[in-house]
Amino acid sequence: MEFSTIWLFAVSAAALLIIPGPAVLYIMARSINQGKKAGLVSVLGVTLGGSAHVLAGALGVSAILMTSVTAFHLVKYLGAAYLIYLGCKTLLFSSNSTTSEIPKSPRKKLTKILYQSVLVEVMNPKTALFFLAFFPQFISTSAGSVPVQFLLLGTIFIILAFINDGLYALLAASIRNRMIGSKDSSKLINQIIGYLYIVLGLFSAFASPSKS
Repeated sequence: MEFSTIWLFAVSAAALLIIPGPAVLYIMARSINQGKKAGLVSVLGVTLGGSAHVLAGALGVSAILMTSVTAFHLVKYLGAAYLIYLGCKTLLFSSNSTTSEIPKSPRKKLTKILYQSVLVEVMNPKTALFFLAFFPQFISTSAGSVPVQFLLLGTIFIILAFINDGLYALLAASIRNRMIGSKDSSKLINQIIGYLYIVLGLFSAFASPSKS
């Protein structure tokens, strides 16, 4: 691949990543709700999930997913249901919570947050849709192996996304730090995060190849 093509892809990807999407909102929700460590671990989980989509796209699995209506809807609704489950669980905790302050340490184990974040990204078919729609614009059959080109662009995208998502996680953590000690802030934040998860789940449920 020509350097100019790779550079154009990197600039285009960076411009798209700056605009917060579902993954960024999920990461910020984690960071605000459970702290900087939880937010950064979520970034790592989403990155691993995105890497799985890149590998699947290079191998053609994503293309199969997009052409199989049954497979697409199965993955889509499972992912959406999981996000809605997280939202309901957070709202339930909020209604049962007796504390009036945001805790200063995450309540969940980081390993659990990691695999939940990987699962959320892997079960998001819109990521596969995006890769299949965006990457081919910069791939040429005359530039060598298509799967290798896909992996190269995917690696660049994942690195840029990791940096971008990490900055959003740190931003959300700083917001959280300013709210620590505020009365009734824990219940309010949990409610916001709970509804955010549910909205993300409903948003994911409407993902379709025809709309991408």
